[in-house]
Parts: sequence; C-alpha cells; structure tokens
Amino acid sequence: MGLDRRSFLAQTGILGAGVALSGTIDALFTAAPALAGHGGGYGPLVADPAGLLDLPRGFRYRVLSRERGTAPAGAAPSSFDGMAAFSGPGRDVRLVRNHENRVGAAAPVVAPAELTYDPVAVGGTTTLVVGPRGVAERISLGGTSTNCAGGVTPWGTWLTCEETEIRRGEGGHEKDHGFIFEVDPWRTDRNVDPTPLTEMGRFAHEAICVDPRTGVVYETEDAYGEKFGCFYRFLPRRPLGGHGSLRAGGRLQVMRVPGVADLSTVGEPGAVFGGVEWLDVPDPLATSVPVRLQDYGPGGVTHAQKLEGAWWGTDGAAYFVSSFAVREHGSEADHQGQVWRYVPATNTLTLVVVFRGTDPGAELYKTPDNICMTPAGGLMLCQDGDGDSYLMGTTVDGEPYLFARNRQNLGTESAPSYGEFAGACFADDRRTMYVNCYAPGTTFEITGPFRR
Repeated sequence: MGLDRRSFLAQTGILGAGVALSGTIDALFTAAPALAGHGGGYGPLVADPAGLLDLPRGFRYRVLSRERGTAPAGAAPSSFDGMAAFSGPGRDVRLVRNHENRVGAAAPVVAPAELTYDPVAVGGTTTLVVGPRGVAERISLGGTSTNCAGGVTPWGTWLTCEETEIRRGEGGHEKDHGFIFEVDPWRTDRNVDPTPLTEMGRFAHEAICVDPRTGVVYETEDAYGEKFGCFYRFLPRRPLGGHGSLRAGGRLQVMRVPGVADLSTVGEPGAVFGGVEWLDVPDPLATSVPVRLQDYGPGGVTHAQKLEGAWWGTDGAAYFVSSFAVREHGSEADHQGQVWRYVPATNTLTLVVVFRGTDPGAELYKTPDNICMTPAGGLMLCQDGDGDSYLMGTTVDGEPYLFARNRQNLGTESAPSYGEFAGACFADDRRTMYVNCYAPGTTFEITGPFRR
C-alpha cells in the first residue's frame, strides 16, 4: 500500500487526536493477516448448522424478523436495507429498518393510508420493538420508493433516503420521489401524513450523517449514468431543532474538490485535499435537470461512482464510502472501495481507505457499503458485491477480520449467490449488534464478547 501506519496517521492529522478510529484506520490497507482463519479479530468463523449466519466462536445470533416469515415478529416486506437502533426507557430497543422496494416487489410495504406518501410506491420503513417480552413489528412509513440507507439525527429520529429519481407519472406514480423522510421510532403519530424534506434535494439519495455540533447534514448520492453521484451538505434554517425542524428547509450545497473531477482517480491512502468548496445547488427539486448535472460554472463539481454509506465520526468528521469504481461503467479509474473523511473544522478531505483489486485478500476485502463504528472504536463494514457476502471489521490494534458470513444461498449448490449485508448498528449497551441480510430479508441480533 506504500504507507505505514504512523506515517498515514500523521499525514491525515489523526495521530494524537485521541479518536477511537485512530487505532484502526490502517487495518484495511493490508488484509493478509486475517486470511489464514478468515476471522482475525475474534477467531475463525464457525459454520452455522442452520445455514444462516457464520460467526466467530462465542457469538450467537437470533433471527428477529424475516421477509414474509413467521418468527418471531411475523411477515415483513422484502429488501431489508439500512437500519438504526434506538434505546429508550426500560430494556426495549427500537430498530427502524428500510425496505428498498420498487413497484413489482415480491413483498411490498403495505402501510395504513395515514402513513402513506404515494399509494403507488411500495417502499418504506418498518419499526421493530425488541424487548424482554419478545419482538413486535409494524410499518412506520409507506408509499416511498427504493428506501436504501439513511442515518440518525442527534435528536433520535431516522432519516430514510429514497435512492431514485422517479417523477410523478412514471410507472403510475402519483408523486415525485428521490427525497428524504423523517421517521420517529417512538411516536407513530409523528409519522402520520409523511412529508418529504424537499429542500434537502431530489436525487438518488443513499445515506446521511449529521454534525451534532452544527446540525449540518451530509448526504451521499448513488446515481448511475452521466458523471455518477456527488457529496452534499445541507445547512438547515433550524439547526438541531428536533423532530420536524428539517421541514423548515435550508440551503443544499454540493462539494467541489479543486482539481479533482472524479474521486476514483485518487488512489493513495493519506492523500489530503484542502480548500474544499461548497456550491449552492440552483434547483434542489431537479425540476428539469438532475441536481448533479446542473450548471456549477467552468470548474464543475466532484463526482464519484457508488457513493454509499455515511456516518459521523467521534473525531468531528463526516465519513463516506465509495463502494467501487469501474472504468467500463464510466469512472476515470478503477478501485474496489474507498472511505473518505471530511473535516469541517479544517475544510479538508482525506482518502483514508482504498481497496484495490491487486491488494492481498482482494477477493475477500472489497466493496464496502453501509458502515458503522464498533463499541471498541473499530470499523464494521457491510460488504456489497459478487460471491460470498461478509461483514468486515478492524480491531483497535489495526488487525482486519471477517466477522460474519451470510450462508443463505439464493442460487444453486453449483452456482451459489448470497445477498449483501446492510444496516449494521449497535445498541447503546455496546453488547448487541443488529444487521440485515438484504435477501432473503433477514434481521439478526448478534450478542457475544464484543470488545468495548
């Protein structure tokens, strides 16, 4: 990879910052140590006799919900995607889970009329109540489309993102799509009459993270076609105003990194770009031209293929992921995954992780998507790609490992196919992890000796 751990940390300004991430970020540069046992962090993965989920010894799982299943929460819509855990009074945990359904989905979201935005659309969210008395499940948002990922707010709600640019009239839809919606995990009455957060933009939203000090929302765009997606920030008129405050609107801006038109061309971990520019989006509703293709002057804006997961780090930075880039698809360079770090205080962007097809372990460590922090301060990345599907992690000592493998074969014995992981998150007790398998839709609760 061409950069040792201490040099990297010094170059990126993380060294000495006292940030949980600082001990782990170089782990993904060299994946070879974990290959021998396929589980360096907690030991080798143990084959699950039930054929659902392989985990290291000492860990156990419980199935909370299954697509069109029966145990224990009952039937659920398909295409389990982004998710977050919210702890409240008592021992209950609320999980808000996205369903990336489009018209024609095998198991659509069917919501009551008062929780439905567009009666033709079949995506949305479900809320699971997980507690000592068992698991209950209900629809918390319906009538949206292609709900992919999202993110949590500092006031304890979920922002679900529509990864689409469908307009009213297309496919029979009665309303425009491509928006963000706020979902309250605790009060159903707050989810009545779903209201799109229109000034946050209409585009193929993927994920968001929120700066808890300023209330600025950072947004990723997973758009195919010309020039791919962009990275945005939203400056709310009522920052940190609590539930419903984002409806007051604000300014949507898009990132331009001077001299970098396509993030895929940056291949050296530790590369730092200062003087990041934020340009106002002329038409956030994209009434005639997609947001990413609007006129931003001769300098244009910075694009990237497969902008996916986002989260707010404990070091005062927004992190976001590019799952992969392929020249044949239109990118200017190839890679198997990048993780970027934007620091508002210094207005700098740093490439902290890059996977390349020639790296050791490239067949296993690749294509990150949804991402979160572990209780110990490491990383947990949901893998999205062909072949086997893993949860990838790093220890605080910088050792990469494979934490879980999806064993639910969607193909045949001779040509197996596995659904991606999505929505990894941890409960406040720091002992419990929740994660989805996209297909067949399955939500797992995982407990065990997590390092804290």
